[in-house]
Amino acid sequence: MSIKNNLRAGIGFLFLVSLLSSALAAYYIYRLSDDAKAILRDNYSSLVFTKNINQVLDLPGIPNNNQLATIETNIKNEENTITEPGEKALADTLYSDFKRFSRSLNQPGLAAELCRKMKKSSYGIMQVNMQAIEYKNKKANNTANAAIFIFVFITSLCFFIVLLFLVIFPGYITKPIIELTAGIKEIANKNYDKRLSFTSKNEFSGLSEAFNQMAAKLFIYENSNQAKIKHEKLRVETIVKNVTDAIIGFDENGIVIFANPVAVKLLDVEEKDIIGCSAQQAAAENTLFFKLINEFEHFDDLKLYMDGKESYFTKELFEIYAPGEEDSWGKSDDVSKRIGYFIFLKNITRFYKLDEAKTNFIATVSHELKTPISSLKMSLKLMEDKRYGTITNFQKELINNINDDSDRLLKITGELLDMGQVETGQLLLNFGSTHPQNIIKYTCETIRFIAEQKEITLNIKCPKSLPEVWADLDKTTWVLINFLSNAIKYSPIESVIDITVKKFSSSRIEFSVKDYGKGIDEIYLPRVFERYFKVPGSDFAVSGTGLGLAIAKDFIEAQGGEIGVESIIGEGSRFFFLLPVSLI
Repeated sequence: MSIKNNLRAGIGFLFLVSLLSSALAAYYIYRLSDDAKAILRDNYSSLVFTKNINQVLDLPGIPNNNQLATIETNIKNEENTITEPGEKALADTLYSDFKRFSRSLNQPGLAAELCRKMKKSSYGIMQVNMQAIEYKNKKANNTANAAIFIFVFITSLCFFIVLLFLVIFPGYITKPIIELTAGIKEIANKNYDKRLSFTSKNEFSGLSEAFNQMAAKLFIYENSNQAKIKHEKLRVETIVKNVTDAIIGFDENGIVIFANPVAVKLLDVEEKDIIGCSAQQAAAENTLFFKLINEFEHFDDLKLYMDGKESYFTKELFEIYAPGEEDSWGKSDDVSKRIGYFIFLKNITRFYKLDEAKTNFIATVSHELKTPISSLKMSLKLMEDKRYGTITNFQKELINNINDDSDRLLKITGELLDMGQVETGQLLLNFGSTHPQNIIKYTCETIRFIAEQKEITLNIKCPKSLPEVWADLDKTTWVLINFLSNAIKYSPIESVIDITVKKFSSSRIEFSVKDYGKGIDEIYLPRVFERYFKVPGSDFAVSGTGLGLAIAKDFIEAQGGEIGVESIIGEGSRFFFLLPVSLI
């Protein structure tokens, strides 16, 4: 029988018992009320009538007409309320004696005798009704006692049934629930062999069958999932062991859990000696390991020797997070928990070799081009010499075009050579102490002719009170010339360019070039010092390789300075660099 039907039967039975108890209570209450009404209706009125009669008869002297009327009225009322056996005969005798009494008022002796008889009959009626009241009272008491007995019996029965229900039913419900809870905990602990068995044929038996089916499917899934995980683990281990990059894995506590052969070779340790060690312990015993786990942000490319060859590696850190845990309501929080991380040392040796080959190629080509270009310019000079013949205007124009192109090629080859020196670490700097005015003077003399062609005014602010700077005069002048050349290129005709030198701090001097051209979009500012970068949408008539600012950055940083740019669209650009103050 199902739990629902059991509940219906139990609650229905209690309802019927309660209904029966209510019906019996109503029945007995009605009986008690009816008996009480009968006493009042049948007997109490007769007592009142006889009382009124006796009160008149007990008065001294002969009754007057009003008193006689009172006696007659009460006798007639009594005759109308006769309910008890013998009461009618006494009432008739009372009425007969009253009639005779009314006619013999002038005969004192007879009247007194008749008065005595009337009192006797009246007391007789009163006695009959008193006995009836006593009988009916006993009957009402018996009815009340019976009602109390039946009510107590039914109440006791209900109490007993409810007590049994409270004792048995909770166990009937909670026992299977407790077993089900224990089974779920076993499943949560991955004990998929757990099974439930309920003998009662109710909802719990169906629940146990569903639970057993779930456990069986989980058992099958777990076995298949474990096999799948083992295969995936084997696949991942194979990949990790065979990659040419070094990989070191850690758990959430910083314990080394794996290191592939490349990592072991780089660290120059045995795999068994590092697996299971904490990161701090391994770092204390191995210098390279210390650099790997401590230098996260400022980690330059690592140069190592592996298999007798020079190799380069770059480090990447990957953290592993598990999704937020679910609460008892099945809701997952947004806080992820870190369960581990691994360090990936990527082998970038081939990129270094390619970069080196590129640098050598550019340096070689630039060097080889510089000689024929110089010869070409010498030939152009000879052609312009009138001692070797007169040239036409058309020929002069061609010579000027060739001369401009030669200058442009010579500038490009110079920039490529400078870039090659920077990349190969062969940049030679001749440091010295010089006043900023010397740098400004040399720069302006070099660039003045180009500025005059566009009628551009150079507004120079360089106080004599400034301290000297510690710098390479030629390289610094080259950077400032590059700034001014770009400013002139992108400035309109008859405009102004501000050249300002000021004290940035107690230890550094700032050089800046400010033009009032169209400016550079903010999104391109971080890239203007990258090699070969040109601002999109710039004037195609303005020639350039995109190397000038990159070389300028290398020159300034090599001198221990800083370089930067500020620009607003429509208001122009400001390029600046900082150099250290000379301490000599």
